[in-house]
Amino acid sequence: MVYLLAVFHRTTLGVAGLEAAQRFDIGAAALAGFTVLQIGVYAAMQIPTGLLVDRFGPRVTLSCAALLMGSGQLLFAYAESYVPALLARGVLGLGDALAFVSVLRLVAAHYSPRRYPTLTAATAALGSVGNFAATVPLTLLLADAGWTTAFAVVGLLTAAYAGIVVWRVRDAPHGEEPQRSDAVGVRQTLDQVRQAWRVPGTRLRFWVHMSTCFAPNVLGLLWGLPYLVQVQGLTEPQAGVVLSLMVIVAMVCGPAVGELIGRHPAARMPIVLGYLGMATVIWTVIVAWSGSLPTPVTVTAIAVLAAGGPMSGIAFALVRDYNPLRRVGTASGIANVGGFGATTVASLAVGVLIGGDAAAAGADDFRLAFAAVLAMLVAGAWRTTVWWLRARAVVLAKVEAGETVPVQIRRRAWDITRAA
Repeated sequence: MVYLLAVFHRTTLGVAGLEAAQRFDIGAAALAGFTVLQIGVYAAMQIPTGLLVDRFGPRVTLSCAALLMGSGQLLFAYAESYVPALLARGVLGLGDALAFVSVLRLVAAHYSPRRYPTLTAATAALGSVGNFAATVPLTLLLADAGWTTAFAVVGLLTAAYAGIVVWRVRDAPHGEEPQRSDAVGVRQTLDQVRQAWRVPGTRLRFWVHMSTCFAPNVLGLLWGLPYLVQVQGLTEPQAGVVLSLMVIVAMVCGPAVGELIGRHPAARMPIVLGYLGMATVIWTVIVAWSGSLPTPVTVTAIAVLAAGGPMSGIAFALVRDYNPLRRVGTASGIANVGGFGATTVASLAVGVLIGGDAAAAGADDFRLAFAAVLAMLVAGAWRTTVWWLRARAVVLAKVEAGETVPVQIRRRAWDITRAA
């Protein structure tokens, strides 16, 4: 539930972006500043969040997450100028940053590695309900209740939910002692981060998360609705329906992918690379196409790109396999920087390249801006492939040495002989 609320608050500007531009009288770059700050804070807090979760447990961090998200949304509801609204999105990003890594650590403590991918995918799918609530339902609520009432109500409900977290969440199964990191000093903390980063599986997870989820985030968090309205010619309610398709795809695809990779872990990276290939083709078409795309093509493209969220869940399984439980939070935080750091950079790049008035941007403006998304996607796919080969080399070397490995793989002709 906390993650559901986090996704809802994270994606509210996906449908409220144009209204925010009018309310605060800002252009495209300033509008992008909301998402850049919110997701930038999220990305910057991932490593500290992992350390906090491993040290104090998810119960504490999840309750803090709910309080911070509720407070941030309340500030946003009553903000009447750009700077206070920007500060509010920063507080919201701070609360959001504490949520998902805490959930990953909680699932790792309560369930086996075999069930971990399925349950994290199920959590992500439930989180997608929050994304869905931030599309058509939020559009209707804003139209009916108004900006202040709509955001104030959801902020109060989120802050109140912290009490339920304190009441119900437990860091370990009944009768077991929570496994927590004993890193308390600066040197010990940095050493824990270095240990997690040295694991090739952690670096592979960083690039998998970066390359699969940042481009759908750019659409879902901010630029999807303006693109669909101003380039594809849809009305705002129609655009909200199309964006809600991203949520439906994620909800259906997530648990299916989680169960598949739980049963067949060797299939994880071929699935990721297959998706990246399709996503690259789609973004190439979007950038190269002059004018508006045919509506069926647009809907199909959005549906395929939406699978990036579930694909990013594969990265979590990689962290769980290659790190001890006491370090899962830290490793997840390190890797989580990838997707949300890239989302921050890409969202800002789109806003800067569009320039001027976001509400007046046309097809050529978006084609230029989305070229930055395509370039980052290609770079991410390349680095994902590089670290996949390096991680495979480490696993194969351990197999040949007779050591136990989390996933059994066979050497292929294209494998490298050692980690570069």
